[in-house]
Amino acid sequence: MARVIVDVSLKPEILDPQGRAVQGALGRLGLAGVTSVRQGKQFVIDIDGVVDEAKLHELAGNLLSNPVIENYTLRIEQA
Repeated sequence: MARVIVDVSLKPEILDPQGRAVQGALGRLGLAGVTSVRQGKQFVIDIDGVVDEAKLHELAGNLLSNPVIENYTLRIEQA
């Protein structure tokens, strides 16, 4: 069995209002020195069988992320 982990984040040039809100909250809650927060999402996919890495990249680039505003990284962990 393999575990595929896809991390999706906004491209650096895209404004991240949720990250800015969290950054402000962290300061108000006493965490000093926070200069930036970017939010993202993670998909964890367990696959029982043959892993087609090319197909996974295609799905990550077209289904799990929006290629116009997001980047993704994909890693495969063998169990």
